[in-house]
Amino acid sequence: MVRPLAILCRMIAAIAFAMNVAAAAQAQDKPLLVETSIDGRLFGHIPYLEADPASLVDAPAGFAVGHECKLQAVVIPDLTRLIAAAQAAHLGAELRGVSCFRSIAYQERVFCEAHGRHNRCVDPEARAISSAPPGHSEHATGYALDFGARPEGHCADVEDCFADTPVGQWLLANAPDYGFELSFPRGNAQGVTWEPWHWRWVGTSNSEPGALAARALFAEARARFPANPRIPTIIVRVIAQPPLPTPAVSELAAAPAPLPPSP
Repeated sequence: MVRPLAILCRMIAAIAFAMNVAAAAQAQDKPLLVETSIDGRLFGHIPYLEADPASLVDAPAGFAVGHECKLQAVVIPDLTRLIAAAQAAHLGAELRGVSCFRSIAYQERVFCEAHGRHNRCVDPEARAISSAPPGHSEHATGYALDFGARPEGHCADVEDCFADTPVGQWLLANAPDYGFELSFPRGNAQGVTWEPWHWRWVGTSNSEPGALAARALFAEARARFPANPRIPTIIVRVIAQPPLPTPAVSELAAAPAPLPPSP
């Protein structure tokens, strides 16, 4: 029952967004072109359901910048360790959370507000290069977040220069040790702009609480558009059973002789 419901929710989100785009195109007297691939991707972005609000909790105190930061509860232990490790590294700035969970409704505002008046999407295809359409954002899952630094220094939030800052460099080198991988690396095949600030949590191993659910959710993205740096999924395969040891001759000689058959 879960899979048909998930598909239905994705269709509803895509239809609602397409109607918004259609209204914008009509208002601008422009031809409408919205392509959804057979696998459900929209402008290259994979569809995701909105997280159950009951599964979300607040990030550690002092981590959020501006807006509140809510994430899946299973993310918090690794995030807490990540924050502590970054602080211990004396990076000259604090690791902070710029954007965490986003509802589909909020994502629509984020996606459309920069490309049209009255929250209408004038050129969604161009916008999708740097932002996910509503219903297709990892932020909606509660497992993804945008990191930043405070003070910002010479690099504003959500800019590619973040990769050159001490905090950004530290994340690239250490975040996978705490269960995070970079969703959209430079030159990714998904066609999304490089986002050194956007990381998703999948756990350090399959045995970590919540990791299997997160990895299942991002299975398509991880298989077709690998993160970098990423957390490898370890698969153990038994190629062949090792040969059984052959008993030595001395062991055979020492073995008791079989009993004669009874009359």
